[in-house]
Amino acid sequence: MAESYAEFEWLTDSAANGVSGEKLADKLVILIRSFKDVSSICDLGCGNGYLASRLASYGYDVVGIDASASGIEQAKSKATKVRFIQSFIDKDVRDRNGLKPFDLVVSSDVVEHLYRPSDLFEAAGVLLNQSGRLVITTPYHGYLKNLALALSGKMDRHFSALHNGGHIKFFSVASLSELMASHAFVDLNFNYYGRAPWLWKNMICHARKGK
Repeated sequence: MAESYAEFEWLTDSAANGVSGEKLADKLVILIRSFKDVSSICDLGCGNGYLASRLASYGYDVVGIDASASGIEQAKSKATKVRFIQSFIDKDVRDRNGLKPFDLVVSSDVVEHLYRPSDLFEAAGVLLNQSGRLVITTPYHGYLKNLALALSGKMDRHFSALHNGGHIKFFSVASLSELMASHAFVDLNFNYYGRAPWLWKNMICHARKGK
């Protein structure tokens, strides 16, 4: 895995994707604060620590994990109440870093960047305590949205393959649900962010770790 990783260079401590990223983080904070059984949180793929820092401000015990050296450097310089760890996301992440189980794992717009998305769900599975919660976001894709992209002539721009990095997996509700179920996550609930119904920017799924 280490040989295939290319550094995403973080140059700012603000939310990825600017105002849109801030609003998505707002929705995540509201959702997570609605859970009454959560005190410890792992932000899996925390980037520059923006979301982790916001969650810590509400008194949660937060650990942020990311493979990006520049992201972790930015995070540590700003979010003093969070423990940040530079580490790959895989099934060995808990043992490798000596972590105790968490009540909740959140992963915002990470899975679409992974060559092997199962790495994220295997990591979440070992990081969560019994019946712990997983909250995950990823760009929404569905038939009507893809049809609108095609008819508007924006398909190439949206799925651009002309730059390094970026999204390499594109999920629908059905495909994300199937992947999560295959890793024993249950009680899946979806809500959405941005644009009009069926043209959403992101989907937000929260679920529980099954047995």
